[in-house]
Amino acid sequence: MSDNVTAKRIERVAIVGGGTAGWMAAAAMSKFFDDGRRTITLVESDAIGTVGVGEATIPPIRNFNAMLDIPENEFLRETRGTFKLGIEFCNWGRPGDRYFHPFGEYGQDFHGIQFHQLYLRQRRLEPDRTGDIGEYSMSTMAAARSAFGRPAPGARSAVSEIAYAFHFDAGLYAAYLRRRAERQGVIRQEGRITGVERDAETGDVTAVRIEDGRRIEADLFIDCSGFRGLLIEEELGTGYEDWSAWLPMDRAIALPTANIAPPDPFTRATAHGAGWQWRIPLQHRMGNGHVFSSRFMDEDEARRILLDNVEGEPLAEPRTLRFLTGMRSKAWNHNVVSLGLSSGFIEPLESTSIHLVQNGIARLFALFPDKPVSPLERDEYNRGMREIYEDVRDFIILHYKATQRDDTPFWRYVRDMEVPESLTRKMALWKLHGRVFRENAELFAQPSWIAVLLGQNIHPDGYDAIADTLDEAKIGSALQQMRENYRMVAERLPSQEQFLKQAGAWHADNAMPAFAAGGAT
Repeated sequence: MSDNVTAKRIERVAIVGGGTAGWMAAAAMSKFFDDGRRTITLVESDAIGTVGVGEATIPPIRNFNAMLDIPENEFLRETRGTFKLGIEFCNWGRPGDRYFHPFGEYGQDFHGIQFHQLYLRQRRLEPDRTGDIGEYSMSTMAAARSAFGRPAPGARSAVSEIAYAFHFDAGLYAAYLRRRAERQGVIRQEGRITGVERDAETGDVTAVRIEDGRRIEADLFIDCSGFRGLLIEEELGTGYEDWSAWLPMDRAIALPTANIAPPDPFTRATAHGAGWQWRIPLQHRMGNGHVFSSRFMDEDEARRILLDNVEGEPLAEPRTLRFLTGMRSKAWNHNVVSLGLSSGFIEPLESTSIHLVQNGIARLFALFPDKPVSPLERDEYNRGMREIYEDVRDFIILHYKATQRDDTPFWRYVRDMEVPESLTRKMALWKLHGRVFRENAELFAQPSWIAVLLGQNIHPDGYDAIADTLDEAKIGSALQQMRENYRMVAERLPSQEQFLKQAGAWHADNAMPAFAAGGAT
């Protein structure tokens, strides 16, 4: 490599803030930029608490862990993790409604015709015989029995159709990644940052000062300082786009409780009068929380609703977090890249927080800069991050807009509100002929949109005409066989707890006793 090229390379990277986002960045960067030419320093203070960005994830987290050569069973054991097959939604379309948003596909296409179009036709012809679309999903059928099977490469069983993510303790995950990152050469500096130095000509950040006088110099800074955005906002004044008109939730009360049954392999999201409650099962406890809008409900009532609807004994006092839904005007400004809560926040209804960190890291690697930072690469990063944030935003808004609830002012507001044109167009295309198009690199593919729209009673007026080219009786018979096969395979699967123990993924020191096999009641 020529001296000229080497002189332009980024040599010093400083990560401001630890937590999940900071240690994900540190672990990934030290794994892939391990040529000895770069120094990676992470600055965090034990005196400053971190906000766990979530305990539930979506399937791409498996790619991130695999990229870091993290053994899956070891990861689950160290983080007290469980498998996640999807999310159960309660009370969203109407009070009393219940549906499942699974990971993975619905059924199989026939002769290039999408399965859901054939299902829509068959349900019109034989509504009693066709059943719920969830009965054509291996992940849904396994979740209904609190069962799990890990798909094996090349397997011909329907288990190969299972797609999964994880629930885990975010604090334990950060600690696990920290150990790996430090073994890979990351330097951790303890201390509170009290000052920032910038280049007088370019405005780039050149160093951060710690309260005891130490200076951390770097060419590139990664801001993982949480909601405050110490560099990206407090220092650079980047700006923040407020999306609360569409997503008015601005508070969350979190509460861990003791497990009273074996852990389910799914998250539950239960709608209440002005928001919703999460339920995330781990090996050693249950994660609970109530996300709500302070415009429509006061904190005392929100806390009471949460306490009235948890299953086990509280293990700590309820903790309230405040947030504003939206994103930074630019995730990358000057030589500062923001990750996690520093870059924006969308409520964790679809467990996207950790994925947005993961996506930001991958995008930074794809556009990793030289000195000085190229505006072209920086703008491309910002364009891509805006695209994924807006995609996630629209999918979360869908859950509120696609409701028939009118029992509280909150539900009447979200049902009747104007939504982004991009979402309006998607909903209109669905309503006409049940069509869903995945644009660009949207995170949520067709099955996710189908799950929420049908689950919340948004049924299309028709279906694609091409479905009529296949014989009705043959398709009806094929659907029955498919449905029965998923049911039979699910019945043969072990419970999740059994699977975790057999795989060596169950932590021996879990505080709760093991439960008898057979799943949760």
